[in-house]
Amino acid sequence: MAGNFKGGRRTKAPKSIGRGMLEAVTTDGPFNEWVGMPPYYIHHLTIDAEEYSYMSADKDLEIELGKKVTFRYKETSKGKMIDKRSLGVVIDPSELENS
Repeated sequence: MAGNFKGGRRTKAPKSIGRGMLEAVTTDGPFNEWVGMPPYYIHHLTIDAEEYSYMSADKDLEIELGKKVTFRYKETSKGKMIDKRSLGVVIDPSELENS
């Protein structure tokens, strides 16, 4: 019966991928959950009229409003949460200048 071992792994639901124009950012914080944990900030982002939350150690988001962004997110009971370190600016090759 070699090869029929299924293991005890659960399959996770795949993360959703989002993409759109960053329209607004508001920041709450700093928060500390427990002693020894560094402070973190919660950024509330509006991307294509949808609301998302993003937790970061940085007070400033460092992505300009009006930029096209891409990210992975999951839907929770508290709303849509963007995964840590998955938020980035979309680079469109057609917009790059030839140097």
